[in-house]
Amino acid sequence: MLNIADTLHLWCREARPFVLATVVGVHGSAPLPVGTSVAVDEDGEAVGSISGGCVEAAVYELCRQVLRDRSAPQRAWFGYSDEDAFAVGLTCGGELDVLVQRIDPAAQPHLCTALSEIDRGRPVAVAQVVDGPERLLGSTLSVLGGDHAAHGRVDGGSANRAVADQARALLRAGRTARVDIGGEADGYPEHLSVLVHVHASRPRLLVFGAVDFAAALSQAGRFLGYRVTVCDARPVFATTARFPHADEVVVDWPHRYLERAEVDERTAVCVLTHDVKFDIPLLRLALDLPVAYVGAMGSRRTHEERLRLLREEGVTEDGLARLRSPIGLDLGARTPEETAVSITAEIIAQANQGSGRPLTQVTGPIHRPPRLTSYR
Repeated sequence: MLNIADTLHLWCREARPFVLATVVGVHGSAPLPVGTSVAVDEDGEAVGSISGGCVEAAVYELCRQVLRDRSAPQRAWFGYSDEDAFAVGLTCGGELDVLVQRIDPAAQPHLCTALSEIDRGRPVAVAQVVDGPERLLGSTLSVLGGDHAAHGRVDGGSANRAVADQARALLRAGRTARVDIGGEADGYPEHLSVLVHVHASRPRLLVFGAVDFAAALSQAGRFLGYRVTVCDARPVFATTARFPHADEVVVDWPHRYLERAEVDERTAVCVLTHDVKFDIPLLRLALDLPVAYVGAMGSRRTHEERLRLLREEGVTEDGLARLRSPIGLDLGARTPEETAVSITAEIIAQANQGSGRPLTQVTGPIHRPPRLTSYR
């Protein structure tokens, strides 16, 4: 849904009914993740893609049918087809489970509000029932990041509370995921499977050290969607002119800035100073924070000395095991730009539990499911 949020917002503002086809399950290798959608309006205009082209025509026709017949939400399954090159199937070998439903914006005003918030870049979670009792299939509920209040309705009392709680948890984590609800733990007797679409604030990339490598890394980080901060204690080097791609440039001692910075489990910390007076207090703090990635630049000799000093400062072996140093993947990088690719590649691999090895040397699906796929 979020891949076409701008168009959906426009259609909702115009009170234009449409059909939404959303990937609610992926098995094996598939080109696009759970939560990706196609939408078709009453004029036949289509936006989005759910397969990179493999099954778009069949999904389009199904959307037109649901819109024309005003029928109840439908589930469709698309799998691998090799007997007929023109049959409807995924040539990548995966399987898609798709929910197709008609949306009347006038009947679900909370969706227009949620899409408006997304258009403004604000955090939002939209929960969509994708499996369960037929009367609830396709129903939606949204949680806005500002007040975390729930809007819309899935079902009465306990179901609404359970779905809203899961939506808030995923909004905090910044991840779209499918969750199961129902049973004694949730206080709701019926089983529901809910897809929570999350538009989160941008994850943070904190780059310490106003060096050439930081300039290239800030550009790469911004390209990947991070909110980039460059921090250095030396005002002559920490300037916006030197780091035009950073969202902010801070002049402060690195550890002092990190003490007050807002971080979460998506934050990446990159220490490029390779100066003991900056590195040790900064890394001691960073390795104790719930961030996604902590990396530090330097030679292997520098790394060994760094480990010795951090142990003297009381950092545990578990904490030291989190440190990525020397920073980055082995790409043979030499220039600042190549090094930035090496670092960001390691950040991506760690976030997605990738091996960092060439795909020619790896077996199994190319497209892996997200690391967090359910919350209980």
